[in-house]
Amino acid sequence: MSTLNINGTSHAVDVPGDTPLLWVIREHLQMTGTKFGCGAGLCGACTVHLNGEAMRSCQTSVADAAGKKITTIEGIDPHGQHPLQKAWVAEQVPQCGYCQSGQIMQAASLLAKNNAPTKQEVVDHMDGNLCRCMSYVRIQRAVMRAAAEMRGEPGV
Repeated sequence: MSTLNINGTSHAVDVPGDTPLLWVIREHLQMTGTKFGCGAGLCGACTVHLNGEAMRSCQTSVADAAGKKITTIEGIDPHGQHPLQKAWVAEQVPQCGYCQSGQIMQAASLLAKNNAPTKQEVVDHMDGNLCRCMSYVRIQRAVMRAAAEMRGEPGV
């Protein structure tokens, strides 16, 4: 039995320690915002935060996550009011939407450390989170918009 702290709530899960965190989040706890993409940690659709760091939940075992603070897309802001969530809508980022939770979680880890990134820093940080619809320019604009809002800049 492992205890996972997900979005501020403790969850006791009875799974083998080598079970990927993704499957516990999606199948056992029914938090389906975190997506299964490739299963090999290459696409970023399953990105969550582990102690504030973006990581691939398909490649993280329950044993490695136990006792740490896990944040999923459902926990970033349950009312959709995080600056990134609002910027995603304003910039019309989603097309199919499949990668978006992983994209937002990856971007949130950047903005938590640096709310004034350059475009190149955004590109570098988001590298590895794939978008089948090729919405990369919109994603970059949304991250920059969210960063400006977080800095309190007017006109956002």
